[in-house]
Amino acid sequence: MLTKPRNTPSKGTQYNHVPLAANVEVHQGALVALDAAGNLVPGSAVNTLKKPGRATEAADNTGGAAGDLKCRVDYECSRYDNSAAADEITRADIGSDCYIVDDETVAKTDGGGARSVAGEIFDVDAGGVWVKFK
Repeated sequence: MLTKPRNTPSKGTQYNHVPLAANVEVHQGALVALDAAGNLVPGSAVNTLKKPGRATEAADNTGGAAGDLKCRVDYECSRYDNSAAADEITRADIGSDCYIVDDETVAKTDGGGARSVAGEIFDVDAGGVWVKFK
């Protein structure tokens, strides 16, 4: 229990500079997430990804080791492509979770447990699905 003021450092939550995984390339605007080791990778249909966001810059760590480069990741609401057929997201899905298909597409379902959560569906329009990252 504090008995005097404490200098508590804080870190903004809108963006962060995240170390890239080994041998990956991230394109500006890509849906990205952390792999099991906590390194940044492009979004893909893998069920172990966490802390999704949007790459605000390109970063090419091809041939590099994990952590050799960092990429700025934004955690604000961003729009991505909508999946199709049974996985297409509609306005009726607003407020529900959506799932990572790849680094530019989200889906309504987790693909039978094969996909990680991208975030909450904030809006749906003709351009795609607005994802509020969690």
